Amino acid sequence: MRTSQQFSITLSNELAAMVEAKVAVGEYASESEVIRDGLRLVLARDRVLEEWLRHEMASRCPLTDAHSNCHERHHGTETAVK
Repeated sequence: MRTSQQFSITLSNELAAMVEAKVAVGEYASESEVIRDGLRLVLARDRVLEEWLRHEMASRCPLTDAHSNCHERHHGTETAVK
């Protein structure tokens, strides 16, 4: 079973030069390592953002609150309570 997959990507000249420069100075052994590290950073950023959003929403919409109406309250679409 393969543990990797080969891709062909197109980069702007600026990004390609940055990737090549990182390999040239020895920061990375290959262009693929630069791209993989960049993707890992994107994943880490996404996890941090997701956790922040989860925390932010939990502070605005506690479970003890009328959770089903949380979205409506924060987006101004709440219907009048009789």
